[in-house]
Amino acid sequence: MNHWSLEALVPAYGWLGAYRREDLRRDLSAGLAVVVVLVPQGMAYAVLAGLPPVHGLYASTGPAVVYALFGTSRHMPVGPPALMALLTFTGVSAVAEPGSGEYIAYALLLALMAGALQLALGLLRMGFVTNFIPRPVLSGFVYASAIIIVLAQAGSFLGIPVSGEESPLGTVAELSGSVGETNPFALAIGATGVVALVLLAKKFPRLPGSLLVAAGCAVAVYGLGLDGRGVEVVGGVPGGLPGFSVPPLDPGALRALAPAAVAVALVGFVESISVARAVAAREKYKIDSDAELRALGLANVCAGFLSGMPVAGSFSRTAVQYQSGARTQMASVVSAAGILLTLLFLTPLFYYLPDAALAAIVVVAVYGLLDFGEARRVFGVSRTDGYAMLLTFALTLLVGVEEGIIAGSLFALLAFVRRTAYPEVTELGYVPRKNAFLGLRSYSEARTYPEAIIVRFDARLYYANVPFLEEWLIEAVADRPRLRWIVIDCRGVNGIDVTAVEGLESLVSGYRSDGIRVVLTHAKLQVRERLESAGWPDKFGDLLYPTTRDALRDIGLLERRPPRSEPAEPLQPS
Repeated sequence: MNHWSLEALVPAYGWLGAYRREDLRRDLSAGLAVVVVLVPQGMAYAVLAGLPPVHGLYASTGPAVVYALFGTSRHMPVGPPALMALLTFTGVSAVAEPGSGEYIAYALLLALMAGALQLALGLLRMGFVTNFIPRPVLSGFVYASAIIIVLAQAGSFLGIPVSGEESPLGTVAELSGSVGETNPFALAIGATGVVALVLLAKKFPRLPGSLLVAAGCAVAVYGLGLDGRGVEVVGGVPGGLPGFSVPPLDPGALRALAPAAVAVALVGFVESISVARAVAAREKYKIDSDAELRALGLANVCAGFLSGMPVAGSFSRTAVQYQSGARTQMASVVSAAGILLTLLFLTPLFYYLPDAALAAIVVVAVYGLLDFGEARRVFGVSRTDGYAMLLTFALTLLVGVEEGIIAGSLFALLAFVRRTAYPEVTELGYVPRKNAFLGLRSYSEARTYPEAIIVRFDARLYYANVPFLEEWLIEAVADRPRLRWIVIDCRGVNGIDVTAVEGLESLVSGYRSDGIRVVLTHAKLQVRERLESAGWPDKFGDLLYPTTRDALRDIGLLERRPPRSEPAEPLQPS
């Protein structure tokens, strides 16, 4: 199929053409199930982002339909998740006061900027760029984000007015000084909401816990008159369809929001593609990362023009939609229609919804994102990845979200570069019972030769690690007075650049002047072609051998056949 065919550009063209009547029933059921989760969550995440609650509902309408048309996931709904809300708050609050008209305008501008970046990356087929955000970095970001989100909701949870401190430490200090002003009714609502959400999720997972808790708390506030006792409520929520808006293209704001836009674009895509691929793997269909970038980009652009907020795929809502039996993205269209009906007819019901209940919904949802065993697994596999996770966690918490993600990604990238600059170089010896050349560290009985040293280089040869190979050989050759041959096993070398070719040329020429011959074995085609293009056959003659055994036999250090009394055993990796 052509990459730019109609079905590739608009994946909905494919599933709509094969849509069946029985699919509609399941999609209707799943879409309505998502609505009852999305209404309270969307409003809560808008509040977390520093926006009026209705903007979370606006972001769940047009953007969801746009993604349904252009996305390749059949089960992932798009809307405002917690991480996007946090990134919106940290990015826009640095430019404007949360809740102000200017703040709302810049939040829409952020969605538009992130969407434009995602769309551009998708059109350029650069979905791979998100691979430079390693999983441990995302884990560190999620852990820190959870703390930031909980602190951001603590004021509403306790009924304490807070000034909107941007730093977590400032928020902790402010809350500590005001803890005596805690409103017991707000605290009771928040605590009851958390307990109810947890119990409903465990005992009755099919029930819409968020909707039931939100409705119950609103009824309690109205019935007991708690809004007159200091409990903050959502108040009047504008009804009607989302209006068309044009974010202000202020050059100063564009520059100030650029780092946040990059973070929203990349983190939103990574979160979305992770969810989409997890479900697609179970249902055995493919996800096109470039098409996903384009779809998310269009969805965020739509959010910017429809008074929404930055959107992405959501773990929790995807789970609800998938487990409710959704067959296609028609379920997302149904959800968007349900939100529109809510905006048209049901917004008066939200008046008495307490902020503490929304805080409880956010806190429980964020807790569900955390995998506390991840840190142990990361450190168990790689301490370097563990340090990248800790660095991201600390900087995200103490400095900022964008700074934490960038620093963690750069640390992981530098650690990778260091590993490739100092790769594994293993000295080999002949093991008769294996009839193979294996590492001396694993096989101490391996036979070595005073006249030759055999080494295996396990990395791509490029400009940064050729000096390391030279230094390793200098040290290894220094105490071998009878050495006449250096055999480099290149089976682990998947490529070679110009600097490495020139470095090897100097190495071969230098050792030749000392009476030592260098030969290469097991060189892959791409390596042989580079060496031939550099004129090695004319400069050095034939120094490439198919195998190490062939090289040792040719120079007379290995018998032509293994002795019959020593049959070869199955080869084990060294």
